[in-house]
Amino acid sequence: MTKSKDTDAETNALKHIFRSLSSRNYRLFFIGQGVSLIGTWMQTIAMSWLVYRITGSAFLLGVVGFSSQLPIFILAPLAGVFVDRHNRHRILVITQFLAMLQAFILATLVLTNTVTVWAIIVLSVFLGMVNSVDMPARQTFVLEMVERKEDLSNAIALNSALFSGTRLIGPSIGGILIAALGEGLCFLINGFSFLSVIFCLMAMRIAATKMEVKETHVLTELKEGFSYAIGFAPIRYLLLLVAIVSLVGMPYVVLMPIFAGQILGGGPSTLGFLMAASGTGALIGTLYLAARKSVAGLGRIVVIGAATFGCGLILFSLSRFLPISLILIMLAGFGMIVQMASSNTILQTIVDDDKRGRVMSFYAMAFVGIAPFGSLLGGALASRIGAPNTLLYGGIVCIIAAIFSFVKFRSLKDFVHTIYGDRRLI
Repeated sequence: MTKSKDTDAETNALKHIFRSLSSRNYRLFFIGQGVSLIGTWMQTIAMSWLVYRITGSAFLLGVVGFSSQLPIFILAPLAGVFVDRHNRHRILVITQFLAMLQAFILATLVLTNTVTVWAIIVLSVFLGMVNSVDMPARQTFVLEMVERKEDLSNAIALNSALFSGTRLIGPSIGGILIAALGEGLCFLINGFSFLSVIFCLMAMRIAATKMEVKETHVLTELKEGFSYAIGFAPIRYLLLLVAIVSLVGMPYVVLMPIFAGQILGGGPSTLGFLMAASGTGALIGTLYLAARKSVAGLGRIVVIGAATFGCGLILFSLSRFLPISLILIMLAGFGMIVQMASSNTILQTIVDDDKRGRVMSFYAMAFVGIAPFGSLLGGALASRIGAPNTLLYGGIVCIIAAIFSFVKFRSLKDFVHTIYGDRRLI
């Protein structure tokens, strides 16, 4: 009898964690994205190793990271206005097709031995332009796919879990394939993987919605969205923390080939293990968030996540033993995704519906758009003071930013809870 009750409790717990998958459209999106993201992570690790192999330069690793993410910083605000005005489902089909095209071109160049670092930079810029539209469209489309509004926070957490889970699988496969057959195959597989998400998007049953035709100028709407985000204190401080952590903390991904090759004395398989460990920590963090029953208390979790990320980076920078490094980068991955996913959830739940696309474009700008400056800064610093010291100082700044945010969030706690209450989220 007791065993039966325990089994029922475990089943109910799993249903609770994956409750947003009861929505057909979101379930299709989850499946399609799952396949596609494995290919994306394979391309990510192959790209970093390819650049490091043909150049041997920490600075050029930073330049490639900069070129792939700079368009998001420049174009995301305008993309947010575009997303608020147009059909998000149609936008996503187009962006996934363009990303597939980029992967196939990159695969062709590598497999024919005609690839150069400048070709990589140009293709990275192109993908960044595509992602500047894709990211806010994908974030805001989640609300349209989930049938019950109370499942929104769970869907966002599961999105992050999917991102983290594929980050565990993709780099591991990519590292093995690079060592055995080279980087070109990873790019080719990624190209084909986009077919899954395109197919699932086309299979969705989307209710016909008439988009409001707005006569206001694009720049006027952009200014309106910016004023709203800056003038709304909870959004302002969340975006500030996300931007700081992205600037000084996220370059750890760009510097991973250096840690794998020089600091830990390994090769592409070591790089795959490090990326997979980071993904494991992130997966644990997102499953924890998915299991939460309420959005209440997420402000505190955002701060704890940022501080944990900073501590993980500091300790990882000091390690010279691979098993210990894997545990520490797992801790950093846990803290990073908990902070970012919690920030995403808070923003999606407190923002006004008619400004969702613009606010989420600012989130994309802070999360991904700021990262190129961090990649460039991280690459430049690593070439001068070394990769370990670069991560050490970045971790310290993350902890300082977390302390500052803790003070600000405490004063806004009652205000945010009032919003949650008005929207029947708690």
